[in-house]
Amino acid sequence: MEESFDKAVQELKRVDHLFWVSLKYTRTVDVIKHVIDRLINCIGFGLEALLKYSKDKKLVTSIPENAGLRCDLLRKTFSDNIELIEYINFYLRLRKLSKAEYTKREEFRRHVTMIATIDKGEVVSVDIDTLKEYYEKTRNFVAFVKKTINEEEEEH
Repeated sequence: MEESFDKAVQELKRVDHLFWVSLKYTRTVDVIKHVIDRLINCIGFGLEALLKYSKDKKLVTSIPENAGLRCDLLRKTFSDNIELIEYINFYLRLRKLSKAEYTKREEFRRHVTMIATIDKGEVVSVDIDTLKEYYEKTRNFVAFVKKTINEEEEEH
């Protein structure tokens, strides 16, 4: 559980560097895509930590390898936690965004934008400001995971 959480924190540090340093100096869609992929990894490790926490609490018996099945299991296990379900939906949306076909706009400029098409033609534009929102949401998710895991330790 702690190992997965530590991996999530490490990924967040990498995102931090990509966002504040790499993107600042290169301003390319490739860097935006790398940031999205790192956010996905970070959230994935956080979800894994929650699953391990659930297993320790005997709420689940096994942890699936497939990300979609993991999300379904977490939705069932924490069905009353709306905040977690929103994070899971955000995670799945990022995964779709990462796998989607995309085009580039205004590379090497402040308004560099990745334009992707997901879910039956929904067009999503990811610029630096949108990426910052994703980054903040992921940081909030890591804090949420830490709080959830630490509640368990305080009970003992």
